[in-house]
Amino acid sequence: MKKLMKGNEAIAEAAVRGGCRAFFGYPITPQNEIPEYMSWRQFEVGGAFVQAESEVAAINMVYGAAGAGARAMTSSSSPGISLKQEGISYICGAELPCVIVNMVRCGPGLGGIQPAQSDYFQSVKGGGHGDYRMLVYGPASVQEAVDIMYTAFDKADKYRMPVMILGDGMLGQIMEAVELPEMVDVASLPKKEWATTGEGHGATRRIINSLYIQPDALEEVNNRLFSRYKELADKEVMVEEYMVSDAEIIITGYGTVGRVAKSAVNQLREKGIKAGLIRPVTLFPFPAAAYERAASQDNVKQFLCVELSMGQMVEDVRLSVNGKKPVKFFGRSGGNVVTPDDIVSVVMNEVK
Repeated sequence: MKKLMKGNEAIAEAAVRGGCRAFFGYPITPQNEIPEYMSWRQFEVGGAFVQAESEVAAINMVYGAAGAGARAMTSSSSPGISLKQEGISYICGAELPCVIVNMVRCGPGLGGIQPAQSDYFQSVKGGGHGDYRMLVYGPASVQEAVDIMYTAFDKADKYRMPVMILGDGMLGQIMEAVELPEMVDVASLPKKEWATTGEGHGATRRIINSLYIQPDALEEVNNRLFSRYKELADKEVMVEEYMVSDAEIIITGYGTVGRVAKSAVNQLREKGIKAGLIRPVTLFPFPAAAYERAASQDNVKQFLCVELSMGQMVEDVRLSVNGKKPVKFFGRSGGNVVTPDDIVSVVMNEVK
């Protein structure tokens, strides 16, 4: 049975059903419904909820809970995620699984509370110090966000790394009908033999740490992490391709903008313009192969990257296309939201 839910609340419920039993956060618009929902829902399922004294405290609580083997999560929005970056780097260095939700607001600085996509660089390029990445998703609908969140803890556990859900104010605030998954039996989940539970250690001490004084030891950690990132690229890439086979212009965007772009493709088709869509679902690893394939098609003349930013994902699109076809950019910023008509107008001007 489907249920009408606000995006933030649906994401929180999917996290609970996916096994989240420890939430640590701090309020900031436009993600406040997530901690609000968790503040009562966690206690219903025997979990823990803490409103920390700051974003810095919240991410370090996630570090501790994840190190003890809990399925731990935090959520925030742009400036709050910036404050968490040091802790996120520590978590990646310590090879700990957790889930982080960023409902992006416009910036830079405190900016505004309207939706944006200007945290792309921060999310997919690391964001904090050191060589690290996270598995990053950019869902386009509340249902897709629910489906991704439900399996996010499994992915985090499998690869021993944080998973980030990169949304925006629109995704968090819209209401859509969703099919909620069944509750995971937390008691049946595999034990994490590396976790600092205090049980069954014997003569072996379990240490969770991200400090490596010896260069060779730290280089080994970096090599191990990057072998996992390669595995992500081999096994976890998700992308939507729509009307690409005969397209002359490929419109690309992620998240809610990807939805808007799909509507624009339909409108352009009605006008006789052969448009297609590539919508990355995983932002890291980036679905470069989809762009490479499209760029190799003789019928494709150009790409148009649409974002709620001054142009960030467009760099990955250009790298993927590798100079085979022109890649142009159209974006709105400051909290302004692009519409299908905006995209249609840009494309029609290009094909005159």
